[in-house]
Amino acid sequence: MSDPAKARRHAERVRELVASLVREIKDPRLGMVTITDARITGDLREATVFYTVLGDAVEQASTAAALESAKGMLRSRVGHALGLRHSPSLAFKLDNVQENVKEIDDLLAAARHRDEEVQRLATGKQYAGDPDPYKAEEPAEEDEEAERVGAREDLG
Repeated sequence: MSDPAKARRHAERVRELVASLVREIKDPRLGMVTITDARITGDLREATVFYTVLGDAVEQASTAAALESAKGMLRSRVGHALGLRHSPSLAFKLDNVQENVKEIDDLLAAARHRDEEVQRLATGKQYAGDPDPYKAEEPAEEDEEAERVGAREDLG
């Protein structure tokens, strides 16, 4: 098992290397690809490279095929550059950032709409009960007399 900081450094280096090497791939199926992240296992044997593709599902599928066919060349170049005993195997995974962004935007819009509805319903309303529910109440005169008697008994 390797040091987690070492694994992070190697993952960052894999991301940089794959991003620079992707430009050298001469496959016509390769679209406008961006390498977004890389993760490597603790034993430095398997690396997962996340990427995005500009375009529709057809372009995404063709880019996935191009990356899969260039995996061997990329693995050997990455392994040589890292200088590890074993070159990590590469797995490419599509990073659907745009779909996640759309989902988060939809959730934020729905929350904003609910907040506006609550604000509209609260306009002109008042809180139930007293304005200051935590105000201190004056002790009754009988309670004060009982306290004085109790204090005299303790002294006497």
